[in-house]
Formats: sequence, C-alpha cells, structure tokens
Amino acid sequence: MDAPTERTRVKRLAKRAKYDAETVHAILDATPICNVGYVFKGTPYVTPTLQWREGGHVYWHGSSASRMLEACEETDVCLTVSIIDGFVMARAAFNHSCNYRSLMAFGTARKVKDPAEKELRLRNFTNGLWPGRWDMLRPMTAQELKATTVLSLKLDEVSAKIRTGPPGDDEEDYALPIWAGVIPVRQQVLAPVDDPRLIPGLMPPAHIMDFKIG
Repeated sequence: MDAPTERTRVKRLAKRAKYDAETVHAILDATPICNVGYVFKGTPYVTPTLQWREGGHVYWHGSSASRMLEACEETDVCLTVSIIDGFVMARAAFNHSCNYRSLMAFGTARKVKDPAEKELRLRNFTNGLWPGRWDMLRPMTAQELKATTVLSLKLDEVSAKIRTGPPGDDEEDYALPIWAGVIPVRQQVLAPVDDPRLIPGLMPPAHIMDFKIG
C-alpha cells in the first residue's frame, strides 16, 4: 500500500498525501460512514453506506436486492471516506480551507459467499461499534442471513489526504485587521432515546451509554 499507483497518486497539494497502512486504517476506523462509487447499466452512482475494517480489508453490507451491491460485486469500485475536523478561516477568501482526513480506495469488490464467514463479518461489524451487543441479540435467522450481502475490498490501492493547522495566508495579509483561525468541528454523540415500545424498567447497557465515534 505504501507505493502510490497512477490512480491513487495525489497530484494537487501532494504534500498532504499519505500512502501508509497506519494512516489509512486510522481514517477508516475513525468513522463508519463511506461512499461507494460504481457504474450500473452505464450510469455512474455514488452511494453512502456503513463500512468497517478488518485487517487489510474494508467491508460493507446491505440488502441482497440492493442495486449498489449487485453492481459492485466482482467489479472495480472506488470507496471514499471524508472527515471534516475544522473550517479554516483565512484573511482572504481564496485561502479559506478545511482541516480534514480523507481517503480514496480502488479495487475489485468481492462478495463474501460462505454463510459462516458472512455471519462472522456481520458480528464483527456490530461488536466493533457496540462491544458485546451481538451476543445479547436474538440470533440471526437463515433467511435474514440470505437476505444480506457483504462485500469486501482489499486495501491494496489507497491514498489518504490530510490537512491540519492554521490558515496559510499571503505574507502581506497577516498585518490585516481580520480575524483568522480555525473553527473546530466534531461529531457529537447524544444521550440514547428509549424505543417507545421498550419493556418498562430496561436500562441501556454499557455499550450504549459509552458509545462514541472515532
């Protein structure tokens, strides 16, 4: 993964590019949301979905009837992740920017066909977000497993791009009486809300109360 390919080599602001597995894995692990680009019947689509990483592979899932999953299976896809960490406010409109972490991965999406592996991947996805939750749930039925498709992408062709720090203004602009700096941005997890049909007296388990992203 460390060597960029023609598709992943960052050409614009190349100093922000990272190609190492540690950086790529950290971005994937920091958010469950990704976008998958593919072509379906000659038309390009980009679909947001949830992803999770296991080792050197990224996985996503959905209904077996999903157009996206059908179109992605055994073909080239482009998977992206973007995280906004702040709005960078400069002294000139041209120099405004964002602090961000992003990645773009290319490759052939593979369908997880073995039912036991598919259930294991779904278990890992669930427990990765909420440790211990899978074992307290009603077991997945054979029909539910059949109705779910899991795809994987090997993280061989990936590039990350990251920006941090204050604005980069033109030297002569630093003397201008204009506020400049960074407005930090973060995702916020709020207190859980009970299902209105919850059995009275049930309290959220630790993996709900302690849930966080990133």
